[in-house]
Amino acid sequence: MDKGLTLRKICILKDAKPLIEVDHHIPPGEILTVMGPSGVGKSTLLAYITGTLGPDFTGMGEIALDGRDITTTPPHLRQIGILFQDDLLFPHMSVGANLAFGMPPGGRRAVRQRLIAEALRDVGLEGYANRDPATLSGGQRARVALVRMMLSQPKALLLDEAFSRLDVALRAQVRTLIFQTAQDRGLPVLMVTHDAEDAAAAKGPVIELRSLSGG
Repeated sequence: MDKGLTLRKICILKDAKPLIEVDHHIPPGEILTVMGPSGVGKSTLLAYITGTLGPDFTGMGEIALDGRDITTTPPHLRQIGILFQDDLLFPHMSVGANLAFGMPPGGRRAVRQRLIAEALRDVGLEGYANRDPATLSGGQRARVALVRMMLSQPKALLLDEAFSRLDVALRAQVRTLIFQTAQDRGLPVLMVTHDAEDAAAAKGPVIELRSLSGG
């Protein structure tokens, strides 16, 4: 069984024309960077992997996670976490409630609260469970988004321009935290970015996408 995330002969069409083609295996702990100009299909590739490809596109090829074909698996059962450039925290929920939302259902309340407290401590936010997300800095919000995603127990991680709205110093800090967390947990990572520094920091293979359709 091939551990990691396998993209086997992926081809995504738009208006019956090839938009993007990828064939790559990402082992546990490795970060594959996908770069290319806007409109080339980087986020569309992530949508195909998460099972949320829009109706304007047609996807072909196999997605396998730890050797299991998940190409037709419903999105919520794929065990793939994704972080976007926006943290997407729920403004009407506390930090702790946001984190609880990301956890698998079930389990005793006390156990869930302990896991949340431990996860916050691990990213330097001990005691923040009752905080309003609106009171957090950009870096704190990014860390909460990371913790919420990790509490969902993903087996692979996608990064969709996840650092693009952070200033230079904060970008490096959050990027290091996310990369280290993924590597510590043996998660294959696919990162979409415009930034060459992100790619260099990932220390993994880089795919440069170019338009296949000429548009």
